[in-house]
Amino acid sequence: MSARPSQADTNLNLRAVVIDDRKDHAEAAAEVLRRIGCACRIATSGKEGLEIIREGDVDLVLTDLVMHDVNGLDIVEETKRYWPEVEVIVFTAHSSVDTAVEAMEKGALYYIEKPADIKVLRAQVKKAAERQRVARERAQLKRQIDKHFGFEGIIGQSQGIRRVLDVLRQISPTNATVLIHGESGAGKELVARAIHNNSPRRAHEFVGLNCAALSDTILESELFGHEKGAFTGADQQRQGRFEYADHGTLFLDEVGDMPIATQIKLLRVIEQREITRVGSNEPIKVDVRLIAATHRNLEDLVRAKTLREDLYFRLNVVRLHLPPLRERLDDIPLLADAFLQEFNQEYGKSVTISAEALRLLYQYAWPGNVRELKNCIQNLVLTARSGEVGVGQIPPHMAVSPAPSEGADDAWSGLPLDDVEKIHIKRTLEMTEGNREEAARLLKIGERTLYRKLDKYGLK
Repeated sequence: MSARPSQADTNLNLRAVVIDDRKDHAEAAAEVLRRIGCACRIATSGKEGLEIIREGDVDLVLTDLVMHDVNGLDIVEETKRYWPEVEVIVFTAHSSVDTAVEAMEKGALYYIEKPADIKVLRAQVKKAAERQRVARERAQLKRQIDKHFGFEGIIGQSQGIRRVLDVLRQISPTNATVLIHGESGAGKELVARAIHNNSPRRAHEFVGLNCAALSDTILESELFGHEKGAFTGADQQRQGRFEYADHGTLFLDEVGDMPIATQIKLLRVIEQREITRVGSNEPIKVDVRLIAATHRNLEDLVRAKTLREDLYFRLNVVRLHLPPLRERLDDIPLLADAFLQEFNQEYGKSVTISAEALRLLYQYAWPGNVRELKNCIQNLVLTARSGEVGVGQIPPHMAVSPAPSEGADDAWSGLPLDDVEKIHIKRTLEMTEGNREEAARLLKIGERTLYRKLDKYGLK
């Protein structure tokens, strides 16, 4: 225990508990933790350790696997059941390595063989601290975004998304049927879930169904259910999506691809509020809020006689257009940061994106919309070899993409990098209502650096 950590390692600020029925072992581990900035408590039995954990004032648990009263596996399970965000490291003798692996499968972060190597212990505690930091930042970012621009996970500050949020706040508390129009990947199901989660039906089911993914026969059975023996393979009675969503919300994606025969039956359900299972004559009353979505022009489908006009009018009570990402480029920093937080937490990393790389994301046309951006950020986090993603890590097809079309919220292509940075800092300050400390955190720069840039760009 003579080796002392550097000053940089002594600010982990974790609340830890060490559980070991060998008091000398527990005290030795606790001393290592205290030297690297952890507030540490000791429990000399599994039962005592669980009592401390249940109080909830813990970030990190270090526990022996084999103890006389409560074993380490029970400690891991109990901790993760009540406090899933708490990290657990287990100590094990060589003979119980298999059990230690089982502990990791139950949620432990790592196992360390006894006698514990101090360097390994420090490294794993630092890893736990980093995961805790990322989790806290992610939660804080979500609160910040929800406070200023969010609505049940919908992230944005562009004019287009603000219009969507204004409509959502008005219609969510009602039972009105909603028709969402938007390109694939723009977030239509996310919006539908937000409507449900902010409605009086939130305590009941949200049920989704993609109408384009199923054949005519299967689609009808999925919607209305079927009786045993109704068709070949129907070996038992099955409840349909309408029944399952009773008193809740049914989301029909790509409703424009629904066959005419099914459209007629859907219209009858909307008008009479009852369904009839395939193979049955008995009507069943249902109370369902309907939200439909499509990427197609339904008026064109009506003119082409592939969508019934009366069904179109029934669905088109409240029309909501979800803009594609190329028309809401102002939202890319918020979306990218939220996805970075999500995947950094999932993969235990702390990846950031350089200003130059972010500029390339602005220039790309994003045909796959928000879904494509999320997949891109996930890939960048997974493959990042260092803490910051540079231009070289951006996929080549994005780096050479043409600039956004006219009419986009903000076509940044061709602007000097200083101008891009100035605009980004200005908007981040607006988002945080002038809170420079919070703005620096979101921009992932020091406050002094932010002050210098404010002075440089005349933003004070």
